[in-house]
Amino acid sequence: MSSTATIALLPGDGVGPEIMAEAQKVLAAIGQRYGHVFETFTALIGGAAIDAHGVPLRSEDTERCRAADAVLLGAVGGPKWDNPNAKIRPEQGLLAIRKGLGLYANLRPVAVMDALADASPLKPEIMRGVDILVVRELTGGLYFGRPSRQWRERRGRAAVDTLVYREHEIVRIARLAFTLARDRRRSVVSVDKANVLSSSRLWRMILSEIAREFPDVTLEHQLVDAAAMALIRNPGRYDVIVTENMFGDILTDEASVLAGSIGLLPSASLGHPAASGRLMGLYEPIHGSAPDIAGQGRVNPIGMVLSVAALLRTSVGLSTEAATIEDAVRSTVEAGIRTADIRDANHEVVTTSSMGDAVASRILGS
Repeated sequence: MSSTATIALLPGDGVGPEIMAEAQKVLAAIGQRYGHVFETFTALIGGAAIDAHGVPLRSEDTERCRAADAVLLGAVGGPKWDNPNAKIRPEQGLLAIRKGLGLYANLRPVAVMDALADASPLKPEIMRGVDILVVRELTGGLYFGRPSRQWRERRGRAAVDTLVYREHEIVRIARLAFTLARDRRRSVVSVDKANVLSSSRLWRMILSEIAREFPDVTLEHQLVDAAAMALIRNPGRYDVIVTENMFGDILTDEASVLAGSIGLLPSASLGHPAASGRLMGLYEPIHGSAPDIAGQGRVNPIGMVLSVAALLRTSVGLSTEAATIEDAVRSTVEAGIRTADIRDANHEVVTTSSMGDAVASRILGS
């Protein structure tokens, strides 16, 4: 049965437009194979929006995204706008779209493809079979706490950031993590810094309370420094990791190395289901705008392509089509097709566009 969905495209800055072009190839291939119609529109975000409109995201573009079925994002930021004293910054567009869409949970899967086990800096025997889902809280913590400011004192400059977490923010992310674990290996590790931070002690207390609602899922508490070490020493021990905003940001970048390249990994930012049952999501690769390679055809589009798969499965309800994309990616990599970030001595390096073409052709069966 054919399906129609409206998808907002926010290419952003740096390599964002390049990987968005490959995402559109994949959507077109899925539409052709399965008879679906994907209506898309493009809006500016980040530095591109600052240059064009003076703001990192226009309110009217937020409204258009809210009316869509899902949003696909490239990346934001770059040295052109990297002034620490600027009042308007590209990253504000990302925070604004998350807030405007009511997104509170960021899901970042880290799975190692067998064909790329040697691409990881860790020993292949440590990496094989690693399949982790990090559930990061998006609305609280240092990124949003007030006061957050700089000032001068008699003895020099000073700054403050405020780490605030409220019960409802912790409860909803905890329930989501336990629910997701039920469809995996039924294990949750909650990461905090409860030996130092009051907010982490509250986090740990509430996670323990919510765990009683999920007796079939095990819960372990772990300090963030210990988790950072264990992710490298024994990543296979983890199933679902749930943590607060800043810890999640840091740990997922660390975990991305396990897969062999940050360019391989997708993410999904989700909110509460609408009355219609639709689950709005914003989908993006976890890498940044990579301005040093922008426009050179060197960026790996797989993280973006797998974000398209997550979008189709989660927000559009097309699980078969999502699996087709994932199988096409796996087949492409197993065939020895490599971008520069996952190159080795045995395979020729291809461009961003060629990698997208290879995935799309496998979707179409050609």
